[in-house]
Amino acid sequence: MPPIRPRSALRLLSALTLTAALITAPVLADTAPAALAKAPAYDTRATTAADAPPASAAGHATSAGSVTAAASSGWNNWSCKPSAAHPRPVVLVHGTFGNSVDNWLGLAPYLVKRGYCVYSLDYGQLPGVPLFHGLGSIAASAGQLADHVDRVLAATGAAKVDIVGHSQGGVMPRHYINFLGGAPKVNALVGLAPSNHGTDLGGLLRLLPYFPGAAEAIEHLTPQALTDQMAGSAFLTRLNAGGDTLPGIRYTVIATRYDEVVTPYTSQFLSGPGVRNVVLQDLCPLDLSEHVLVGLADRIVFHETANALDPAHAEATDCGDAFS
Repeated sequence: MPPIRPRSALRLLSALTLTAALITAPVLADTAPAALAKAPAYDTRATTAADAPPASAAGHATSAGSVTAAASSGWNNWSCKPSAAHPRPVVLVHGTFGNSVDNWLGLAPYLVKRGYCVYSLDYGQLPGVPLFHGLGSIAASAGQLADHVDRVLAATGAAKVDIVGHSQGGVMPRHYINFLGGAPKVNALVGLAPSNHGTDLGGLLRLLPYFPGAAEAIEHLTPQALTDQMAGSAFLTRLNAGGDTLPGIRYTVIATRYDEVVTPYTSQFLSGPGVRNVVLQDLCPLDLSEHVLVGLADRIVFHETANALDPAHAEATDCGDAFS
């Protein structure tokens, strides 16, 4: 992370206070029963064996505990039907070393509370490596996303989905859109600190301390997802060769200047029609979130994500949204 030089002690104190707020009370509030009681009218009860699709129908193997954790917070509810206000289901795509639950404990309940049908998936599993996903070939992972989107559309009756992805989860859907027939099925792609134009492998390895046990789990493996995300990789060269975007899809990138994983942070930006690149600190100069917090806990990012999903009703995002 680059050195932070606040203009005054007061600004530093405010920044630290804001960062603490992003990580603690507001996130817990959305997952608490009181917050869930305010969820939309569709059924958000904990999923039972009869409610949840089998592992094969979900597109991935998921533990019963993970299914229950997600469903009890209102997402991965396969009986959810999109409302007129939010007619498209939202598919959440985790990042490297992430999984379908842990990456979305903040954003998924936030969106459910606002009336969205929300779904997440596990992808990119390696044999013998539990919990830490997003490690296999990104092109193969995009195939898993394709299957998952088809099942979401079938379950909800929607014509298209919106996709929100963190880190690798922001770039992998572009392969699905560009090469696997995803373009007609996707309305918007929102990338949170996405690795659109790559980073150095050292940057990706800086994720390891955030996931205790991950280094040991992959010690004897060379995860393809890491090399796929290196700047100049064959995967990224092919992905970006024809331009960053396709017509008819809205693209949003939300990046932080303090990203220590996908560097430089400007490599995350896309160019082309239908693109909006957002720097988090332009919304709130006091926000110190780095790569991981952007996806896990930053309420300002969450608010701007909601704006990207529903631009017709967007409200200006600022530091106050840390407490929304």
